[in-house]
Amino acid sequence: MPDDASDASPEHLPAKSNAPPAGLVLVSTPIGNLADLPPRARDALAAADLVLCEDTSHTARLLTALGIHARTEPLHEYNEDARIPAVLSRLAAGQTIVLVSDAGTPLVSDPGYRLVRAAIAAELPLTAIPGPNAAVTALVLSGLPPLPFLVLGFPPPRQAARVAGFQRLRAAEQAGLCATLIWYEAPHRLAETLADLANVFGARPAAVARELTKRFEEIRRAPLPTLAASYAATPPRGEITILIGPPDPNEPTTNATNLDTQLLAALTTHTTRDAAALIATATGLPRKHVYARALALAGGKEGQGALPPGPPPRA
Repeated sequence: MPDDASDASPEHLPAKSNAPPAGLVLVSTPIGNLADLPPRARDALAAADLVLCEDTSHTARLLTALGIHARTEPLHEYNEDARIPAVLSRLAAGQTIVLVSDAGTPLVSDPGYRLVRAAIAAELPLTAIPGPNAAVTALVLSGLPPLPFLVLGFPPPRQAARVAGFQRLRAAEQAGLCATLIWYEAPHRLAETLADLANVFGARPAAVARELTKRFEEIRRAPLPTLAASYAATPPRGEITILIGPPDPNEPTTNATNLDTQLLAALTTHTTRDAAALIATATGLPRKHVYARALALAGGKEGQGALPPGPPPRA
């Protein structure tokens, strides 16, 4: 294993002081239970010249509970670009700046990526203090295959965009992707998102994790249609993580070569648009993707029988 607990060499022993060095420090904060804050994270917050956070009032409550008096300033999706020059200037002057999100690990579905990229480009010190993460916590509790997994953040709030995103993932699975898929979701959209997932992925094994590390922590494990019906009948509260298992390894895949073979056959008797619709329905691939490929194979022709009958042309 990468972190052998039996290794007692000096670099693995606790330092006399857990205060971080100068630079940008990414600190993970509790996703529900305050006791989950690591000691190093507490020390970093106490020693920081500045704490950057999504919501200053939210982080102020955390700092007050810890007995820490630190200066906080907002850094969120809408002001991140504007804040970067001033933050880099302070880092260059040798200050210690901590970046936290409202809960969990910074940058994972939270602001900070652009700041981190800027700090790297400026060759300024950067480190992270690991800690709670909702996706990983839900994964190990789900009973679904833990590796590989793919964290996809929040699905689009609009159904059309959400379904299109799910269809792209389904197409990737048919081309060979095999991983447990993980999303975060707002409680008021959970039932409709689960219904969309069931429509695209079928009765796939799944899990919904709610209120992780809190008093009313709940993990429900069931096929997608069952979970969709359950949460439609009883709307949930709290923070939500959705997980669905990988496809059945015996499920046939649709790679690019197979798609071309099917399209070439259909194009001998159908228009490009009808051939694309036929194969998209048969494979479950997004129609726009299949139509674009059909149009390319037909040389841009849209008419009836875009390709003459006979054996498919050689690649």
